[in-house]
Amino acid sequence: MNRFLLLVVLLATGCSSSSQRSPDVSQPDLDFPVGTFALTERSGNAVTDADLKGKVWVASFIFTRCSGPCPHVSATMAKLQAELPQRDDLKLVTFTIDPEHDTPAVLTKYAANFNADPERWLFLTGPEKGIHELLTKRFKQAVEKNRAPDAKPGEEFFHSSRLAVVDRNGTIRAVFDGKPADNQPDAAELHEANLARLKATVTRLLAE
Repeated sequence: MNRFLLLVVLLATGCSSSSQRSPDVSQPDLDFPVGTFALTERSGNAVTDADLKGKVWVASFIFTRCSGPCPHVSATMAKLQAELPQRDDLKLVTFTIDPEHDTPAVLTKYAANFNADPERWLFLTGPEKGIHELLTKRFKQAVEKNRAPDAKPGEEFFHSSRLAVVDRNGTIRAVFDGKPADNQPDAAELHEANLARLKATVTRLLAE
């Protein structure tokens, strides 16, 4: 199975939990260029792919009114903010998949709930079509609107809860679970091991 098909299989569960372990750092890296983008940070400042060139970054994908995995994913990012080194060449980047609702003001309030340092952790919004294409075509992440007539508030979208690690050249090198698996007795332990692998990957990429 080639790397593209492997990643599709890993992400096919979307918002649902997966019992599969995240890739170990000893496995071959992924090689998916993020490509160009131009979005707006919660501060109102423009952020492009060029602004992240030369930096290692960890990407997450959420929407602020999400009642599913998003708070867990953002809590994981907050944990990474606390545990990864504070360096100018290392960033956390959260993309909203619900930009019509998630304005810079809404993202600012949401980010404050997780003590997100604006110098280290960016929150990006922009045109919905462009963000969804960025996620599906570049990050190979699942995202779609929930069109079920009985959808409840907070269930507006289905999307992957995985994190992507991007190298200094803007290439996705690995993906990891963004939250503990549901209904698994050793979920917390496995998630800690997952985050240890993520942090090891970041450390390796910073040294490149």
